[in-house]
Formats: sequence, C-alpha cells, structure tokens
Amino acid sequence: MTQIRPSATARGSKQNRPSRKSQAWQQTALIVLGTALSVSALSGPSVFPTGTTRYDPGKAYNSFVLFSGGDNIAHLIDLNGNSVHEWPDTASHSTLINPAVNGGKLGHVFVTQETTEGKGTDLVPGQVSKKITKTIAELDWDGKTVWRFGDKAPGGAAQQHHDWARLPNGNTVVLANLVHPVKGFKQPQVLDDVIYEVNPAGEVVWKWIASEHLQEFGFTPAELKLVRNAEIADYLHVNNLKVVGPNRWYAAGDQRFHPDNLLIDARNANFIIIIDRKTGKVVWNLGPHYPAASIEEQLARKVPRPVDQISAQHDAHIIPEGLPGAGNLLVFDNQGIAGYPPAPVPRTGGSRVLEIDPIKKEIVWQYTGESSGGPSWSFRSTHISAARRLPNGNTFIDEGQSGRLFQVTSDGDIVWEYVNPYFRTGKDAVTGRATANNSLYRGQPVPYDWVPAGTPHSENPVNAPDLSQFRLPVTSNKP
Repeated sequence: MTQIRPSATARGSKQNRPSRKSQAWQQTALIVLGTALSVSALSGPSVFPTGTTRYDPGKAYNSFVLFSGGDNIAHLIDLNGNSVHEWPDTASHSTLINPAVNGGKLGHVFVTQETTEGKGTDLVPGQVSKKITKTIAELDWDGKTVWRFGDKAPGGAAQQHHDWARLPNGNTVVLANLVHPVKGFKQPQVLDDVIYEVNPAGEVVWKWIASEHLQEFGFTPAELKLVRNAEIADYLHVNNLKVVGPNRWYAAGDQRFHPDNLLIDARNANFIIIIDRKTGKVVWNLGPHYPAASIEEQLARKVPRPVDQISAQHDAHIIPEGLPGAGNLLVFDNQGIAGYPPAPVPRTGGSRVLEIDPIKKEIVWQYTGESSGGPSWSFRSTHISAARRLPNGNTFIDEGQSGRLFQVTSDGDIVWEYVNPYFRTGKDAVTGRATANNSLYRGQPVPYDWVPAGTPHSENPVNAPDLSQFRLPVTSNKP
C-alpha cells in the first residue's frame, strides 16, 4: 500500500491513533482482540481484518470518505484506506459542508468541539458516553474554527445530536435536544427534539419543537396514548435532519417538496416526515403505519412494491439532483426494535437500504444481505448507519454497528469495502474488562473536488482472498 501522510496542518488528539507506520500495516493486518480488548464487545469473529478489504477501482466510484473514529478524529481517507487529512471531533457526527452553499469554500466540516457532563433526562439512552454537546463548530481545511454554536444556545449548550446542515442563506440548521415538561406525558420531563436555525453570529433565529406537532405525525389515539406513556424520556429519538433540496417533484408543482423544507426521521417512532419551512407543519409522511409483517418470515424482495415494515430507520433523505434515482427517498432501514407499539420484525432478518418513490410510496430498489449472495442477517445493524447514492449508480453504505463501509452496484456486487480500524477503548463498568468498539455512526462519500487541489489519493486494487482457504499462520511452541 502506498503510504500517504495527512497534511501537516491537520489537528487532532493522538489518543488511540495508529502511527503513520501502523496505518500502512493496518491495510492488511488482522486485529486480534484477546487479552488486550474484550471480545464480548463484538457480535462477529474476534479476529478480522481492518482497513480496505476489497477494492475494484474500475467498478467503484472513486472518492474520499469522511468518518469519525473512536480516536475522536474525523478521518478523510481515500479508498485504499490512507488517512489523507484529519480534524479533531469529540463526538461521532462529523459532516462535510457542501461548497455550493458555503461560498465555494473547500474542505470545511462540522464537528463537535466541546462536550459536558449530562444528567438525568439530558442523556440519550444507549449512547456511549454520559456527555452532552456543549459547542459545535465549522472547521476549515487547516482546522481553524470559522463558526461555532453553543454559548448563545438555550441553556448555554448546543445539545446538538446526530445531524446538522448549512443552508443556502448562510445559516445552519441544527438538530438538538430540549429537556422540558410536556403536558400529558408520563415522564415529568421529556428529552424532546428541536430544530434550531442559527445565523453566522451563533444566534437562534427560528426553531421547531417536535412535541408541538404530535397530532401531525400520523399516530392513532391509541398510539398517542402509548407515546405519552413511554417509559423513556427520549420518546421519538429523531436521528436525522436533511434539507429537501431541489427536486423534480417541486419542479412539477408539488409544494410539499419545496427545496427549503426539512426532512427528519424518528427512530423510536418509525416515521419519516417533511416539515414545511414556512409554517412548521408536517406536509408529507411515511409511517408510522406499514403493511403488517411477520416475525417468522423474511420481508419481500421483489420490486417495485408498496413500502412494507420499516423499523428504527436512519439517514432518510431525498436523492439530490444529478444522481441516479434523483428525487426518490433513500433510507437505511435498520429493522431494529421500535414503534408504538413495537413493530414486528423478522426474527432472523437483517437490515435493508431502500430507495422509495415518495409519491407512490413504493420501493423501487433495495439492498439486503441476499443482494450480495449472503443470508439476510449477513447485513445487519439495528442502530446507527447510513446510505448514499453515488454518481455512477453505486450506493455507499455504512453498516454502523460493525464499523463497515462499503459500495455496492445496483445489482448488489460489493466493489469496495473498509472496516474501521480506529477503535474506541474503555473499561466495562460492571466487570472491569477492557472494551473495544469500532462502530461508525456515519460515513460519507466525499468527491475529489471537495478538497483543495493537490490533495493526494491512491486507487490501487485490493483483491479479497478466498475465505474458505484464508488461514492465520500457526505459532510454533518449539524453542
């Protein structure tokens, strides 16, 4: 593997960070999680390769990829796994900023800059650390802070979670939490979801609060009763915020898909909605009701067909103009446990990536484990994860739980694959055992022209071995 060094201007903590020499080694090395790390942290094998494990430059969409690892660094890698640039990120939500809505500035990212200790209902169930976001920031290519939000946020902390986006007007929409009492709820205070629009000075100029729109989400009276009596404060767990963007539906006169409108999805409640930016009203929805599924049978695979049971979804968005499938909805359907009441999902099922016609509400393309020749459960991530359409028709997928990023063709062929080598390590609070976690909340494909000219990258093929013959060498006990 050709070694490419990150820019000398890149910043970041070196905690758990592989050395330059070990980055090259990681390309083909096997991580052995034995005495040093807890194998109980893994649902798969305890020994597996990390870095790029498969790469066909002739069939893949060649690009960079951005993700934040367990080392609290946002890594920009090429498809050979070389970390070509880095930014510090105290959380896991690093996101590229499109130069088209940022004055043409290249290489700018959103990151979490500061966190603080959270208490009680401030905390999101299932999160790795007991911290909440205090300050978020936009960093330029050199790691300089050019915008931040936090000290002027309600309560003096951004409480951002999961997502954010730069708007064409220069403002930024931020998905955040709001802890407050809501009339009719069992919980004395709920962990509500709120969207802030923040100007360049870091001031909130518009907000939308989820609990004020409960009647618009499509719940029946019986379901609303379940929502209000939820056992957890995080009753919706909105995990995604996207700007709808220009699209063919709006061009044809459908005002629901106005480019300025906002799209969110709620993991715990199994719905995806579009919010009218001017009125704050919900103008389009998918879910929370879907055709009944069976826990004993796999979901259907033939397309097109009406949308069937989606559960605990992530990263729903309208495919941007200029890409194959533009105007359709792309979503990572985790098939996790969620819903009011909990939706039936197959016992032995896996996750899915679905492309959906938002007008007909039909699935027009999907990816499952079977698409690549495996069983359904060979592709499974019951939380986190993402999917994006690529210019050549491939789809980029983040199978978040396993820290696996990969590209598939429309026919399901895997043409690039990468396993996150940047583990977050710690200690189990109950057993005291060392722990390791290489999960990835979000990975994003990044086009070559997003970075300053001259940023290096390589495109060397990586051929996967025949797994039926792939063995580790035996260590001899002889002196």
